[in-house]
Amino acid sequence: MADESDGPAPPPTTGVDVVIAEDSRIQARMLQRRLTEAGHTVRWGETGAQALALVKERRPAIIVSDIEMPEMTGYEFCAAVKNDPALRTVPFILLSTLSDPIDIIRGLDSGADNYVTKPYEPDYLLARMNALLETPLEAADDVAAAMLEVTLAGQKFRVKAGRQQVLNLLVSTFENAVSKNQELVVANQELSVARDGLQKSNEELSALNAEISRINAHMVRDLKAAAKVQQSLLPADDVEIPGTRLAWKYVPCQSLAGDFLNAFRLDDEHAGLYVVDVSGHGVPSSLMAVTVGRFLSPKVSDSSLLVRQGSDGRITVSSPAEVTTQLNKLFQADEFSGLYFTILYGVLHLPTGRFDYCSGGHPALVRLPAGGGDVELHVTESFPVAFVPDVEYTQKTLQLVPGDRLFLYSDGVPEAMDKDRNPYGDDAMAACIAASRAAPIEVGVASLLEAVETWCQPNGPLDDVSILAVEWRP
Repeated sequence: MADESDGPAPPPTTGVDVVIAEDSRIQARMLQRRLTEAGHTVRWGETGAQALALVKERRPAIIVSDIEMPEMTGYEFCAAVKNDPALRTVPFILLSTLSDPIDIIRGLDSGADNYVTKPYEPDYLLARMNALLETPLEAADDVAAAMLEVTLAGQKFRVKAGRQQVLNLLVSTFENAVSKNQELVVANQELSVARDGLQKSNEELSALNAEISRINAHMVRDLKAAAKVQQSLLPADDVEIPGTRLAWKYVPCQSLAGDFLNAFRLDDEHAGLYVVDVSGHGVPSSLMAVTVGRFLSPKVSDSSLLVRQGSDGRITVSSPAEVTTQLNKLFQADEFSGLYFTILYGVLHLPTGRFDYCSGGHPALVRLPAGGGDVELHVTESFPVAFVPDVEYTQKTLQLVPGDRLFLYSDGVPEAMDKDRNPYGDDAMAACIAASRAAPIEVGVASLLEAVETWCQPNGPLDDVSILAVEWRP
């Protein structure tokens, strides 16, 4: 960079003809634009040979050349110009990285009049050009040229150079050294400021990391507590319903899930079963699941929708359609930010095997007949709960025979994806259920879960998986 004390280069009174040699098109265009803005006429050669041809075609006022170029280097280009009696007084500036002090000797030997170190400020280059243009080189200086012996880096060099050329190179080299030294001072100052800022940032980062660790530990405790609350929405370990055999599996894909299921007695003659699947994952879905679970309690309370006590003290079991319709009315508020859920809720009349059920946008109910018939998928077209207001849900009935099995599940079963994002599907699910017909119902549920987890390898299920099965044996 130029010494800031020099100020911007004063533009010449009139533009001159400049030849530039630069093999980088981008750098050449940038230099050409800056020289043109300063009023000069610019001709560009992509190689030293091309630039030499331009110089011989029409003598320029000044030449600016890169050093490292194909075909002909900047040193060779400069020597060719300075060895031509008609061109030797044309000022020649070399653009150099000055990575090696020997570059100065090479420039001196080739006849260069000035050095400008890359990267450079355009105004600094213009200042060097103006200085050379204001002090024309005399042809007579060639007569005063002498053979100089120079020792540098342990090597001796013999170069022929005139006094003006030596003076110009010494001045430009000194200016470059001063400029680079100033850049180094500024860089050291900026580095010192950056180091202080980095130390402060590291201290702040350490404090933030400590706070994050504290918050994470608190969050882990909260998640564990919330997971325990969710466990209350699952069947009790000692649940027994006369005339039935129950089996279930519940695998959340995160510590908190949107799925939950349950099976319980409603009164002496009725049992309730449901699977609920809240949209999304994580804390919002889990919060909604717990809230929904409060309304699906088999115990008489102000919040339970499943049973109610009359004025005479008798317990009345609500129909599945009534329960689902009431849930849809309760959860239309936007307090859950657009979340909704699907549900399959059924009531089994234990003495007769009548199963009344209602679906709120849930996957099909699966029936495995005891007599060896095909697996039945009972699909119900309906809206999820909290999705559309004022929906009156309809109820369906299945008459079971002894030994029939019913499977309720979340969409994490048929929609489980393999590594190529292919779903497990209803057909594979039905085939798996049928294959375990002769085994105990616990084996059937475990086999279905294992099949889903195998299908999802190597990443495992990306959604919660819930399976609830009941076998009626009065």
